[in-house]
Amino acid sequence: MKLNTIAPAEGAKKDRRRVGRGIGSGLGKTAGRGHKGQHARSGGYHKVGFEGGQMPLQRRIPKRGFRNTLGVRSCEVTLTQLENAAIDGVVDMEGLLLRRIVRGNPDVVKVIMTGELTQAITVRGLRVSAGAKAAIENAGGKVEE
Repeated sequence: MKLNTIAPAEGAKKDRRRVGRGIGSGLGKTAGRGHKGQHARSGGYHKVGFEGGQMPLQRRIPKRGFRNTLGVRSCEVTLTQLENAAIDGVVDMEGLLLRRIVRGNPDVVKVIMTGELTQAITVRGLRVSAGAKAAIENAGGKVEE
């Protein structure tokens, strides 16, 4: 391969459209703009969604719902689920997602005191209720922030 033999792939480079260059080009006379009207004129312009003064579609259709931009997606995890999610005695967000105990991508996961905990586990990076924290520590585990 030499520098003077390198060329782009076939069809990778298209010639630019030369409008108004005669009938044989297929883009002569009206140059692909059709006949008359706002779009045929130079400087013909309207806003996106403008429908000639008619109430535009995006304003005609009913609006429903609300998405809070400051909202926090949260999940609750019970002590029983926590025991099933333990990987090498450690429970964190990655482990919960891996075991499909929490779905999607929650911002906050909180451990609540429901069910029982029989083995010592370490909880990392999850919120823990006061009762759940006591239950984890009674089972010989610990809670790390």
